[in-house]
Amino acid sequence: MPLASLIIAAASYLLGSIPTGYLLIRFFRHQDIRSVGSGNIGATNVLRSGGKGLGALTFLLDVLKGCAAVYLGALLGALLAPSAPVRNMQALAALCAVLGHMFPVWLGFKGGKGVATGFGVFLVAAPWAALAAIAVFAVVLALSRYVSLASIVGSICYPIFAMMLVRGDRPWFFIAVQFVVAFLVIAKHHENIRRLLTGTESRFGTKKRAA
Repeated sequence: MPLASLIIAAASYLLGSIPTGYLLIRFFRHQDIRSVGSGNIGATNVLRSGGKGLGALTFLLDVLKGCAAVYLGALLGALLAPSAPVRNMQALAALCAVLGHMFPVWLGFKGGKGVATGFGVFLVAAPWAALAAIAVFAVVLALSRYVSLASIVGSICYPIFAMMLVRGDRPWFFIAVQFVVAFLVIAKHHENIRRLLTGTESRFGTKKRAA
């Protein structure tokens, strides 16, 4: 069990740590996305750098790597620790994939804010809760045009939706990870929170500041 958990954690972290935004901008534009806008490697900064298509692709790939990590975690759990609750293995993979995205070893542990990857991991682990949270994100973004605010509110709502909508076996670790990931995403937005409070945060569609 400890060996299985270690393998799942390492594999999920490495998968989550693939810096898709950085790689796309480097490949297609020969630039370092970290030197553009907010310096963040996530989809919002890629989009605000002028790469609308690359921004959408970054979001999609970040979601997919989150999905893949949880699928992989469940598969490895079934092979290496068949007696362990599958949702615990999914939760471990989800947490490590998000940590990999936020703190990628390849970029000096300075990565993205985990919104797309977090959505991806929970789209597999708790799909209805993830869809409900992304719907909240979309509504808040449409009303406020603040990506950061939408991300924060969606993250706050997600564990609540998970408590309401996840059925069947719900081990304590699985539930705890919902809250931990939400907290991590909100914590990575600390600079955005400061700008929101001071009224200096940029709205979606502007290029002055990135979320």
